Amino acid sequence: MLIGIDDTDSPQGMCTTYLGAVLARQLIREHMQVREARLVRLNPNVTFKTRGNAAVMLDVEGNPDRAFAIACALVEDLADFSCENTNPGVVVVKEQVDPAFYLQAVTDFCEIDDAVALLDATGARYRGWKNRRGLIGATAAVASSLPDRTSEILVYREPARFGTPRDVDRTSLFAAETATFPHTWDTVDVANDVVVCVPHTPDPVLFGIRGESPRWVMTARQMVQSERPGIEQIWVTNQGTDAHLIDANISELREGLSYRVWWTVADIPKTGTGGHVSFTIRNSDHTVRCMAYEPTKNFRQIVRQLVPGDEMIVCGSFKKGSINLEKMKSVSLATDQTIRPPACTACSKRMTSDGKGKGWKCKRCGARADAPDIEEIPRMLAPGWYEVPPTARRHLAKPLCRGLPPY
Repeated sequence: MLIGIDDTDSPQGMCTTYLGAVLARQLIREHMQVREARLVRLNPNVTFKTRGNAAVMLDVEGNPDRAFAIACALVEDLADFSCENTNPGVVVVKEQVDPAFYLQAVTDFCEIDDAVALLDATGARYRGWKNRRGLIGATAAVASSLPDRTSEILVYREPARFGTPRDVDRTSLFAAETATFPHTWDTVDVANDVVVCVPHTPDPVLFGIRGESPRWVMTARQMVQSERPGIEQIWVTNQGTDAHLIDANISELREGLSYRVWWTVADIPKTGTGGHVSFTIRNSDHTVRCMAYEPTKNFRQIVRQLVPGDEMIVCGSFKKGSINLEKMKSVSLATDQTIRPPACTACSKRMTSDGKGKGWKCKRCGARADAPDIEEIPRMLAPGWYEVPPTARRHLAKPLCRGLPPY
């Protein structure tokens, strides 16, 4: 059977992955075999998400009725029902349901009624609490198909420590990154000297290591020194895969979806209030604004080097009329140049315009010129891919250390 669970956490605590890890251990004590634990990230732009919009799925051999009862009891025991936006869902199916539902949930939006209709059609056992929104994520989890998959080991705290300051040795995290990168990533942000893998919210997670396989995340995890953990779970995930991106034209962009688009820079990037950098890209008669917000740090320096005419691939979420950049590729670079009034060869002074279409004239000696001085500016930017730093990376965004995208 496949067991899907979603929406049991809140900003004040709890974590759906923790509940899944506890459930896996309860099922094992009931003599059931847990063959896989899967963490499924869904559309990161869903407005009512708690934090990272993740659901979990357990692939289990055992009694479905008993497993369903245990899962429901655990949700009632651990879920944070005090939060208005916590609306859990539990689903148990004998086999994977239509993967199209997962694809829609990770790239678009789904409705509760659509999830229920699919579950009824497949004879699933399911239960939703409050407004039952968690049935969407739980259904997507049991529908998930991951042609590209990564791993994450999540280390959870002892329950008595929930909500207290975490004790994870910073030096050991940087050492783990040095020893295992690029096979693991986003443990720390070396360029900005920031720890990334330790959350700041009052949930059960102590830290998490993401990587290409269970072996690599465990290798890194064993180097980390911390307070005594509670339980640990290695998850198969769709994190770091770009599963949320859709190829589209400017005219097709919809609010809350994430895109990969091929366009041309239309204007010089501008730095606004708060250090946010924006520029416009153009395709035929359509334009759209791209944003590199202050949390993207040094990535903004790359964006500032763009000039009109640069051909780009940009990736990011379309929100409030802008594409919020996750990464971009400089496909081909335009010539950058400055145009200045010509210099008088006799006086070594810059001439002034003599009127539209009349050329330039030296005020001192009267010499004339027909064309301005055009000087090409060397480009410091090289063609290729650029990405936001680990501190600003979304769970689903594929880091470049996993290999350059084939486009």
